[in-house]
Amino acid sequence: MKSRSDSSGISFTALYTGAVWCRHGLADESLATTQGRLLYALMTPLEAASQRITGGNIRTFLLQRHRIIDHLADQAIAAEGITQVLEIGCGLSPRGLRLRQRHPQLHMVEADLPDMAARKASRLMATGHLGPHHQVTPIDILAESGDQTLEAVVARVFEPARPVIIITEGLTSYFPLPVIERFWRRLGAVMAERAGSLYLSETYLIPPQPLLRASLNACARVLGRMTSSQVSFHFESGEAAETHLLRQGFQQVTAHNPEHFYGRLAIPQSRETPLIRILAASGPTGLPPADRV
Repeated sequence: MKSRSDSSGISFTALYTGAVWCRHGLADESLATTQGRLLYALMTPLEAASQRITGGNIRTFLLQRHRIIDHLADQAIAAEGITQVLEIGCGLSPRGLRLRQRHPQLHMVEADLPDMAARKASRLMATGHLGPHHQVTPIDILAESGDQTLEAVVARVFEPARPVIIITEGLTSYFPLPVIERFWRRLGAVMAERAGSLYLSETYLIPPQPLLRASLNACARVLGRMTSSQVSFHFESGEAAETHLLRQGFQQVTAHNPEHFYGRLAIPQSRETPLIRILAASGPTGLPPADRV
């Protein structure tokens, strides 16, 4: 059995998503890997079949969530003047490079489990991108003590009391809801100390159609075995996701439907209503979860 901090399983998905970013012009070759290219080629027939049968596929959802999260982060930086960004579970995401290119004033920190963080840091260092304002650090969101906890990382890498954009893309679905709830509550406490902070993430919806639900559950079991995790679909609707995060103490939560960005952003369109929502949550009010409605 792998230890909690062993990133070798989830790195499989990081390699695949990294290849998707490269193939769609979101990343340069500095983040490309041979393994990722192979996975991309192997997955292409399955992705094509999924597109024909369901009107969408993994690549569609990946590109929808990635570009919408970018758009929401850009908006917050421009409108609110936020200059600190933390991407947790960064993998081979090119977001840090792109955000720094568009917003040179940013202090960008990418974080992942130790093995993946080391791999990312070496690639950024080789291309000259690593420096005082673009860092990579190990993190374990399940750790409750030590220098890899969420609280320790935020305190160590950012100026105190200043707002921060915290991003988790492609991370929360690898944990059952009770586990990720604890992370959300701790994240809320961190954000409460930094007024004006913003959390950006995504959630995959439980499909209402029995056949599609059974198919996705089967895919989740396979992916869970490959990544030594418990892949989970947490909510049946965007409204349910909003209500749940409010109950964790967040002040305001919006579950964005990708359909609202069709024609505005360069994202692929699903044939049916997308089974993904992009979550944007502002800092908590300080009320205990039981007092939220």
